[in-house]
Amino acid sequence: MHSLKKSEPNKLKNKRLTMAYQVPEPKIFACTQSTALAEKIAKSYGAELGKVIFSRYSDGEFQPSFEESVRGTRVFIIGSTNPSSENLMEMLLMLDAAKRASARHITAVMPYFGWARQDRKDKPRVPIAAKLVAKMLEAAGATRIITMDLHADQIQGFFEKPVDHLFASTLFLPYLKKLNLDNLTIASPDMGGSKRAYAYSKALECDVVICYKQREKANVISHMELIGDVQGKNVVLVDDMVDTAGTLTKAADLMIERGAISVRAITTHGLLSGDAYEKIEKSKLSELIITDSIPTRKDSKKVKVLSCADLFADVMERVHNNTSISSKFLM
Repeated sequence: MHSLKKSEPNKLKNKRLTMAYQVPEPKIFACTQSTALAEKIAKSYGAELGKVIFSRYSDGEFQPSFEESVRGTRVFIIGSTNPSSENLMEMLLMLDAAKRASARHITAVMPYFGWARQDRKDKPRVPIAAKLVAKMLEAAGATRIITMDLHADQIQGFFEKPVDHLFASTLFLPYLKKLNLDNLTIASPDMGGSKRAYAYSKALECDVVICYKQREKANVISHMELIGDVQGKNVVLVDDMVDTAGTLTKAADLMIERGAISVRAITTHGLLSGDAYEKIEKSKLSELIITDSIPTRKDSKKVKVLSCADLFADVMERVHNNTSISSKFLM
């Protein structure tokens, strides 16, 4: 019987250690409503989307199933959580499935973080939905969150896990610079967005104006006033989201009345619910620029979509390789 040489056990041990410390390539999966964006992200990343199927019962209940092993790997699950609540439920179930399948790291990639407008108690006996959603994501198994342009920056503090909060300004600023607009002025459609507007104005070295609005109730504006001068200016309204488009279109019409040459709007998340498209078409807005964080419902000559796929793919690669992502934080 031949005995092993002394060096051979050490070689076998080193081989086992090397195999143990090899970091497997991450796997990327998509929630159903974000499949188109996830495919772009995966292509930019240089990977294929992972296989996942959804089994559905006749009453509407559904069950996601990963059709490949995720044991010991880093998993990225891509899905915006705009209503309906089914989109959030998909994300939660996929996170739970990855956790129970022994994934090593589970990152929820949420281009749009839904329910974020409920980030505080603004009257008695109401929930703080953004905090509740954060707790549910962590309970379901998320070990990291990657998102873009939260409705309120402080939502990051609702999480106990790391949050990479990206800014769509990395997409919008190059686009605005290419337009070469003379007498450019940045505008905020409300007081709450003034910080964002000032950040853009600093980057573009231009003036700022602010709209002051009063609401009767959610999505209904009773009065709007303009703080600042737009006479002879090309105005760009900046906001984090556009829902019914009531605020943006009313602000655009007001600014044209006050002498603005043109009014554009850049908003990260194009919810565009209800009759938003019709409002935009009838308004004085020259153009609405959004990202593809949420799938658009229809095409419009006035709506331009910039893809955020490369931004998310780049950050996901940096997260996986443990390199800095600070260059993506322009604001």
